[in-house]
Amino acid sequence: MLQTGQNAPAISLPDADMELFESASLLGKRHVVLFFYPKDGTPYCTLQAIDFSDHESEFNRLDCEVIGVSRDDCLAHADFRDKHGLSIRLLADEEGEICRKFGVMHFREHDGHKKLCLIRSTFVIDKHGVIRHALYDVPPKGHAAEVFQLVKQLGKH
Repeated sequence: MLQTGQNAPAISLPDADMELFESASLLGKRHVVLFFYPKDGTPYCTLQAIDFSDHESEFNRLDCEVIGVSRDDCLAHADFRDKHGLSIRLLADEEGEICRKFGVMHFREHDGHKKLCLIRSTFVIDKHGVIRHALYDVPPKGHAAEVFQLVKQLGKH
């Protein structure tokens, strides 16, 4: 698991439009809220993505980019985005490489079987690429507002 104060791993993943996103392009320019969610279209993931999307302009005013990551592919992301009118960028980590680097993949037991699952997690990363907040196993409801308060504090330092 990554901790506050560590440098965030570099990200290079395709988004819902199959355009490559490189986290290095934001260094020195914008803060990043990077939220990992298990699956497009599930009730809690939809709630969380809509909540972040609905508040995207507020994050933008604080020079902050909000980006969602799951293991779904680009086409699933595009369908999810279009169905729910999402404006935030969704990145496809089909192989789980970035999920593993951020420490959000864990085995959970379900019906007596261990299954590799993506843990709903959020990282607030400053303009210099340093993790300022690492939040694991977060609740989807009200999470965007909580994260917004954390991003507001970045401007005070």
